[in-house]
Amino acid sequence: MSGASGLEKLLGATPRLRAIAGVLARHGFLHVAHGDHRWPPPPEVRLALEELGVVFLKLGQVLALRRDLLPDAYVEELERLHDRLPAAGFDHVRATVERELGAPLAELFASFDEKPLAAATIAQVHAATLTGGRSVVVKVRRQGLEEAITEDIAALSFLAAAAENLMPSLRAVDAGGLVRQLAESLRRETDFRIEARTIQRFRSTLAAAPEAWIPDVVAERSTAAVLTMEHSPGARLDAYLAEHPESGPLLARRLGTLMLRQVFVTGSFHADPHPGNLFVLPEARLCFHDFGMVGELDEQRRDSLTRILEGIVATDARAVTEAYLEIVPLHRDFERARLEADLGALLRDVRERAERQASIGDTFQSLLRIGSKHGLRTPDAFLLLARALLVTEGVMRRLDPRVDLLIIAREELPSILASRYSPGRLAAEGGRLLRELERLVREAPGEARRGLRRLADGDLGRVNAPGLEAVAQRLSRDVQRLTGALAAAALVVGGSMLASLPGWHRWLGDAMMAIGIVGTALVALGALLKRADRRD
Repeated sequence: MSGASGLEKLLGATPRLRAIAGVLARHGFLHVAHGDHRWPPPPEVRLALEELGVVFLKLGQVLALRRDLLPDAYVEELERLHDRLPAAGFDHVRATVERELGAPLAELFASFDEKPLAAATIAQVHAATLTGGRSVVVKVRRQGLEEAITEDIAALSFLAAAAENLMPSLRAVDAGGLVRQLAESLRRETDFRIEARTIQRFRSTLAAAPEAWIPDVVAERSTAAVLTMEHSPGARLDAYLAEHPESGPLLARRLGTLMLRQVFVTGSFHADPHPGNLFVLPEARLCFHDFGMVGELDEQRRDSLTRILEGIVATDARAVTEAYLEIVPLHRDFERARLEADLGALLRDVRERAERQASIGDTFQSLLRIGSKHGLRTPDAFLLLARALLVTEGVMRRLDPRVDLLIIAREELPSILASRYSPGRLAAEGGRLLRELERLVREAPGEARRGLRRLADGDLGRVNAPGLEAVAQRLSRDVQRLTGALAAAALVVGGSMLASLPGWHRWLGDAMMAIGIVGTALVALGALLKRADRRD
């Protein structure tokens, strides 16, 4: 960013900066501004963020994820942030819907309740009926939100830079990075097209789970500022529990199992599963609402996370350390031995606690704290995951005080591992491996020849090397043998992992190991015969 554009942003944010300064002063932040590192009490921090509006409310939610950096008292207070606002006038709602959908409200909906079901900082929700009689809910974004967010992000960027200059210790927190993360989070949360795609993905991934239901999106009545969905016929989780207290244990286990499946199997998980976002349908089916806060884990991170879970269950500090280091960027001063020792102490503490006191959420939060202590920056998805696990456990214990997500994870681990090595995934991974090996075999000889030619025609002068082509040909054959050996080894390793699982996985694993062993023997035999030919 140029100096001129930065100055323009600062000047544009100046009126807002004055208003922010006034609010912060009223809530006791002047001591910090004067170099006193005493922060206001946690309730004052929360009240200040609520008074400053949508961007600062979302900033508080981002900070509430950082249990690895903030004291528990501040995190717990930030988790109480109140983001409910008075409803916008219905004329504003009507104007937004008609502008976005390009038709009068009466043509779009058979009925549209003027009184909202809920009103928050980003949007408010109204009950409605489509012309065909289908019951829906319509989420409408507040007007003027984008301009307010742009102004506040500019002000926050300036404040973050000033805070880091005033207190260099804050640079370890990466205040500028937090602001950028906040801006991206708000961009995603205010674009309802992203939420609509997320809902469709969750419907697809949980389609095989009869105990779950996700309301469908009405695409023809949805845009970036309007989201229309099926109306859930169920009741809020807490209201349902009050009427059906005997259902608590069943619902607790279903919630825990569904969250583990989202995290470890599908890779997309609801990051805010509090009672307001959970409804219960007939036959105790759980319905998830509000997909504005969602975590995403790719295949590699899910594999690492699965190994972390295995290590926690087995109290294996080395396995947890290796898997954790696969998901965090390292720095030159990092000391692996100390990290492993701290994680070993954590796992021993988890093992020694009574099972009713164990908590997978607390364990993950402690793991992140240990990582921060060693200067390791945890990816945002894992911060969301740690929070989601804590929220899930809190809800589960309200449903059934005796249940524990860590115990369920131990019981579900075999099926989680089985899903990681399902025929479909093995076929996909095998296809990817074969494509990579085929590319290596196809391209390696040419790359070798080109490299040897460049060496022969290097800066030291032209070298007469008639044997280089022969060397390249031998290298090509060696690469092919190496490729075959790698493929055989992969079959042996994959087969041994499958063989440790129950059912059909064991038979498939035995077959894979047998094929891999035969392949290894053939590669070794080919190498011996070639060596004998050379001696002759």
